[in-house]
Amino acid sequence: EIETLLRLCAQLGVAKLPSHRFETLDDQVWERAWMDAYQPIQCGKRLWVCPSHCAPPDASAINIRLDPGLAFGTGTHPTTRLCLEWLAEHDLTRQHILDYGCGSGILAIGAALLEASQVWAVDIDPQALTATDRNAALNGVSARLEAMHPDSLPMVTADVVVANILAGPLQRLEARLAEYTKPHGQIVLSGILERQASAVIDSYQMHFSLVSTKISEGWARIELQRRAT
Repeated sequence: EIETLLRLCAQLGVAKLPSHRFETLDDQVWERAWMDAYQPIQCGKRLWVCPSHCAPPDASAINIRLDPGLAFGTGTHPTTRLCLEWLAEHDLTRQHILDYGCGSGILAIGAALLEASQVWAVDIDPQALTATDRNAALNGVSARLEAMHPDSLPMVTADVVVANILAGPLQRLEARLAEYTKPHGQIVLSGILERQASAVIDSYQMHFSLVSTKISEGWARIELQRRAT
């Protein structure tokens, strides 16, 4: 257990091991156990994330119906909300969007519901791709959304790339994500602790210019624009 905790600290950039305790829990269907407490979440003025078992609070809003299963991405974490808020604040009509590290598909589906014409959702976890396909069908956007492993992604050029992962992987992926972003296109990065933001920004200086940084509950969202050359 301690080795797992140390690896997690290393991924998050936590230098000192925090106070902790280990507890053995009885096995149960974990992907369903938290559903009782999962309620609709508003992200910006016009976007809601609604669990599949709940009625949308505002039927006139843009509602993402979601059943994440075992995949990451419910809208409850600040990084996911930050990305959803960015999507809701921008005109995505007829744009091509790449969600790199899609988890449950929540960001990809949000982009499709916001009228993006083509969305690619990429993840290395087969369970995430299964959840994304299922949630895309639930939201009626399967015709405009393709979920796939990174190795299967063709050389697409996106107007907007969204990547809500972790600081370390984002830094290593800079060159690859730059290839997928069209000149003057936007890239939105999250999954980054506030104190890691400057290092991530520095890693993207070769191909991108900083547009904005927003902080929520100690987590950062970074928006950059792809340089023409």
